[in-house]
Amino acid sequence: MPRLIAFRIAQAIPVMFVVAVLTFLLMHMLPGDPATLIAGDMADQDAIAQVRRDLGLDRPVLAQLWLWITNLAQGDFGKSLMLNQPVAEAVWERLPVTLSLALVAFVITIPVGIVLGVVAAVWRDTWVDSAVMFLALIGVSVPNFWIAILSVILFSVTLGWLPSSGYVPMGTDFWRWLASLIQPATVLALFQIGYLARMTRSAMLDVLDQDYIRTARAKGVSPRKTILKHAFRNTLMQVVTVSGYILSLLIGGSVVIEQIFAMPGIGRLLVQAIMARDYPVVQGTMLMLGFAFVFINIVIDLIYAYVDPRVRYD
Repeated sequence: MPRLIAFRIAQAIPVMFVVAVLTFLLMHMLPGDPATLIAGDMADQDAIAQVRRDLGLDRPVLAQLWLWITNLAQGDFGKSLMLNQPVAEAVWERLPVTLSLALVAFVITIPVGIVLGVVAAVWRDTWVDSAVMFLALIGVSVPNFWIAILSVILFSVTLGWLPSSGYVPMGTDFWRWLASLIQPATVLALFQIGYLARMTRSAMLDVLDQDYIRTARAKGVSPRKTILKHAFRNTLMQVVTVSGYILSLLIGGSVVIEQIFAMPGIGRLLVQAIMARDYPVVQGTMLMLGFAFVFINIVIDLIYAYVDPRVRYD
C-alpha cells in the first residue's frame, strides 16, 4: 500500500506540471489587460504601463511562467490582483463553502442514485424500469442552471421555504447551514443522480445474468439476499469508480451553482477572477482543484483493496 501511494504521487507530479503550464498559457491568451482594469478607465498610458511593470506583466511570457513555477516550488501561489491578498489565503477562506456544497450533494447523490439503479435493474423491462430511466434521462439532460432558477422561483420566492442565496457557516447554526445548502446541493446532485442510476443499472444487469446468480436462485436463496449479498456486492467496484468521478464533477460543477445562489465559494471566486483577469487567482485555483482531483483518485485506488480482496497493488 505505501508503494501504491508513493507511485501515484509520483505520477501526479508531471500531471500537475502540465495543468499549471496549460492554465498559465490559456489565461495569457484571453483578451483583455489586467493592468488596464486595475489602473481604471481614467488612467493614461503611462499609469497603465507603470501598473504593468509593477505586476511583472511587461516581461516575456516564458519569463513570467518560469517565475510562477519557481514560486510554486516554494509554496507561493502568488498574490491576488483584485483582492490584494495571497491566493492561498483567498482560496482557504472559501474552501469550506465549496466542500460543504460538494459533500452534501455527494451524500444526496450516492444513496438515491444507487437505489434507483438497483430498483430499475431488479424490475427491468417493466414500468418501474421505464419510469426510473425516464427520470434519470431528465436529470442528465436538463441544464442545472435552468433547474436552479426554477427552484429559486418555486421554493424561495413563491413558497418561501428555503433561502434563495447566501451561506451560513456550520459553526454558526447547523440548521441554517443545512437550509442554505439543501437547495443548491440538490440541484447540483440531479445530474449525478441520473448518471449514477444508469451506471448502477447497467452493472447490476450484467451481474444478474451471471450463472452464480441463477444458481443462488435455484438453491432457494431469498430474492433479497440474492440481490444485496450476491449481486450488489459484485457491482461495488464499478460504483466506487463512478463515485470518485462524481465527487470530482460535483466540486467542478459548483462553479455555476455558487454563482446562481451567490455562495462565497471557490467556484464564484474563480468566475470573478476570470472576469477581472486576475491571473494569480485563476492559476492558483485551477492548480488546487487539480490537486483535489488527484487526491480523490488516490483515495479511490486505496478503497479498491477493501472493496475487492482480489485486488493486489503490491
